[in-house]
Amino acid sequence: MSHSSHSHSHGGHDHGGHDDHDVQSHVRRYLMVFGALIVGTALTVGASYLPIESVALTVAIALFIASIKGFLVAGYFMHLISEKKMIYAILIATAFFVTGLMYLTIWSMQPSSAIHL
Repeated sequence: MSHSSHSHSHGGHDHGGHDDHDVQSHVRRYLMVFGALIVGTALTVGASYLPIESVALTVAIALFIASIKGFLVAGYFMHLISEKKMIYAILIATAFFVTGLMYLTIWSMQPSSAIHL
């Protein structure tokens, strides 16, 4: 009986070598994402120094970079990149409603829509 447990543990050791390769692959991926986040942060800081007259364009550039960084964090660090379609449907619905609420907020602040008493 001890012989079979010994051979079983040896088989587990071989599988452990395969797991080490998987771990190294995941660590490499996380380091690449971390590097991309550092680059995104540097781009955000660099973009803040650009002489752009339009505040809307400045905000659009910042939101674009932040969206990419948010995707990287949610996709890789929160492991959503391998999740099922239901997660994506919920995320898309959330983004839709956030965008709609931001639009309604900006639209309601326009002077033409102000109610004068």
